[in-house]
Amino acid sequence: MTRHRPHIVPSVLSADFGNLVHDVRTVQRAGAKSVQIDVMDGHFVPNITVGPIVVAALRKQTSIFLDVHLMIEKPWKYLDAFAKAGADLLTVHWEACPRPRQVVRHIKNLGLKAGVAIRPKTSERVLFSLLPEIDLALVMTVEPGFGGQAFMPRMLSKVQALKRRIRLQGHPCEIQVDGGINLKTAPLAAEAGATSLVAGSAVYGAPDAAEAFKKLQRSVDLPVDAQVEYPLKLR
Repeated sequence: MTRHRPHIVPSVLSADFGNLVHDVRTVQRAGAKSVQIDVMDGHFVPNITVGPIVVAALRKQTSIFLDVHLMIEKPWKYLDAFAKAGADLLTVHWEACPRPRQVVRHIKNLGLKAGVAIRPKTSERVLFSLLPEIDLALVMTVEPGFGGQAFMPRMLSKVQALKRRIRLQGHPCEIQVDGGINLKTAPLAAEAGATSLVAGSAVYGAPDAAEAFKKLQRSVDLPVDAQVEYPLKLR
C-alpha cells in the first residue's frame, strides 16, 4: 500500500545551544525539512529562550526551513525583526493578539508563512474564522513554556475538529501539534489529522538525534486513504 508521512519538525529548544548549528545540520541530513525555534519572553510563558539574533545566526549557516514559534506578549512588535533575521514561518498565539487577523496580515505582507497557535485552555473554534488566511494552525498538547512535558491526549479532539473544518471549507491550512510528541503519541496525533508534529526531547534528548528523528518519521506512516494535503511548502 502506498503510504505518506506527516513531517516531523525537530524543536531546537531541546538541542545543545553550544553546538546549535551542528544539531540542526544533524537532523537536516537525516531528512528533516524544517526545525522549530521556540521564542519565549518570560511573560507570556515563564521561561526565556532566544531572539532574532539566534535566528539570524542559524539562517547564515543553514538553508533549512525555519519555523519560529513566538510564545511572547505583543508579538506584532517583533515580526519585522524576525523576518529580517531569516524566519520562514512565524506562528503567534491567539491569546497574545487582541487583533490576530491584523497580525496574520502583517506576517503575510512580510512575505512569510503565518501560523496561529492555541494553548490547551483555548477552544479551536477561535481559529475557524482565521483558517482562510493562515498557513498553519498550531494545537498545543502541553502548556507552552517548557520542553519535556507529558502529552495531553484530550487535545486531539481539537485537531479532529480543525481537520473537519478545513476539509469542509477547503482552506489550504496545515495542522501542527506541539508538545509531548514521541514514538507513542506521534501516531495518535497523525491519525487525528495533524500534518506537522513538533518533537524536541524525543529527538535531541536521544543518544542519536538523527536516528531518533528517523524513527519518529517512520512511526507516522499512514495508509494512502488517510492522506491529507501539505500546503505549507518547505524550501
